[in-house]
Amino acid sequence: MPEDGSAAQKAPEDPPARPRRGLILALLAGMRPKQWTKNLLLFPALLFTLDKPHANGQFEQIGLGFVLFCLLSSVVYLVNDVVDRESDRKHPKKRFRPIASGELPVPVALAAATVFGAIGLGFSFYLSVGFGIVAATYFVMTIGYSFHFKHVVIMDVLVLAAGFVLRAIAGVIVLHVGISQWFILCILMLALLLGLCKRRAELLATQQAGIDGTRRILGEYSAPMLDQMIVIVGSAVLMSYSLYTIQSETASHHPYLVLTIPFVIYGLLRYLYLMHRRELGEAPDAVLVEDRPTLINVILYVAVTGFILTHEFHLGIYPH
Repeated sequence: MPEDGSAAQKAPEDPPARPRRGLILALLAGMRPKQWTKNLLLFPALLFTLDKPHANGQFEQIGLGFVLFCLLSSVVYLVNDVVDRESDRKHPKKRFRPIASGELPVPVALAAATVFGAIGLGFSFYLSVGFGIVAATYFVMTIGYSFHFKHVVIMDVLVLAAGFVLRAIAGVIVLHVGISQWFILCILMLALLLGLCKRRAELLATQQAGIDGTRRILGEYSAPMLDQMIVIVGSAVLMSYSLYTIQSETASHHPYLVLTIPFVIYGLLRYLYLMHRRELGEAPDAVLVEDRPTLINVILYVAVTGFILTHEFHLGIYPH
């Protein structure tokens, strides 16, 4: 074997010794609270209906819906990490996950997942039958992803995207509001974009580390192929959102909603920049929390959108 440091082709060494977390902290880490930001997709239904009256208690209900989706998504993460524990141990970053590193025993993880899953689904149907059906569909579909769909090319990304769409639909149902089909299309295209960027980052990470076998599906993709898909879907995100701000019923009552398009353009370009230059595509949830320009952009977008939807004003020139 060459002695020039070409051991990059070997699997990474065992994680260095470090203080072990207690069982509760390991369980909490396995539930991936940083990724709960994905469940904020329940709230766009509230943001885009601020101009409509909401019944008393609906704000509390959508808050509870958010908590329930956090609980159900954590169950999926625990199950997924149990299934992937062997391949995760070969990954340069995932090997530090509680189950892969041995901090969280598999029986404890499965027991917690069973309890949390029963609580999450039970309270989802208690909130409303419609919300419960959407939550159960999300739960079954994402569990199916952990065992099967993540090994099927293209379907792996589509199922991930469908999970985001179901979150948005859950917000619509819990608030008992109507929403434009353009809105659902925007969520779908954005979720597809994030899924493709995540696959690209995972593929490059394993190639750079010189390891194989961390995820079989990555062998079906190539960086140039994913780059083409990202260009197509990224364009669809911008087009679908632009059409939403022009053609939807909400836009017909609030024509200045088109003024929010620059925030979407900046957000898309900033994310693609971070993916290519900072290699952050593998953790889109971390981008929202850790990248200050992205966070500021989101806050400004929400503020401007909320202002447009809750105020009637005339600047002399209407967008249409």
